Amino acid sequence: MNRITALQPGTSVRGNYLIPPDIADFQQSLVGEAVGQLAAWAAMAAVDFKCRPVAGIAGLIELLAPVRPGQTLELSAELESVDIEAVSYRGEASANGIPLIRLQNCVGPMMPVEEFDDPQLLREHFAVLCGNGSATGGFGGIPPLAFTRNGGEPGKSARATLQVSASAPFFADHFPRRPVFPGTLLMNLNLQLAAALAAEIPGRWKLRTVSDLKLRSFIPPGEQLELEAKLGARTENSVIVIVETRKEKKLVGSARVSFALGGNS
Repeated sequence: MNRITALQPGTSVRGNYLIPPDIADFQQSLVGEAVGQLAAWAAMAAVDFKCRPVAGIAGLIELLAPVRPGQTLELSAELESVDIEAVSYRGEASANGIPLIRLQNCVGPMMPVEEFDDPQLLREHFAVLCGNGSATGGFGGIPPLAFTRNGGEPGKSARATLQVSASAPFFADHFPRRPVFPGTLLMNLNLQLAAALAAEIPGRWKLRTVSDLKLRSFIPPGEQLELEAKLGARTENSVIVIVETRKEKKLVGSARVSFALGGNS
């Protein structure tokens, strides 16, 4: 997030973010993260930085167009409700007027700010964002993250193990006082596993939506996670893949991923 360009307290917020042109890649899940961060700033401001949204639920994420380094994201979020318990919102990101991603029916449980961040530093950074904005180019990309495939049935299921790093640059921001593996990165890895499973099914499948996304618990540094993608409903023109993440036997995240027949766009 570089700058908040418009704010109606507790109601709506607009902002922008310049994707650094010199990074190799910028995943669509990070665009969703940018929308979520914009909504989070508006939610924190609405409760005077006493609480902040952490993890949560997304009813529907539409992946509308590819994104590339060098684009300026035009971000917006509408807060449907916000209090010290939860924020409910919807949002969108565009570039050059072309919609890239749309989020609907999102809910973020609110947690005490002091557990995760310094409230005064957040207030000061919010003031910068609402003023001239923060410096561009601070994001250097995500360090390589990879899971290890370890089972499944071709075209029907895929399993993998993910070893979360014990230390990584993104933990400094997520969060300073209580490091948590970002749900956005977990979602991206789940999408990779789902895409790998879809690639085993005849046809050229294009990722279209993520629905019923739930992040159920915090993932601290150093955890080992089990990822699984399972073929759900399938028609001539569409495929549904169910993705689940577990810590030992405990379900910590899940989503429905839909693919449609399509080209490379």
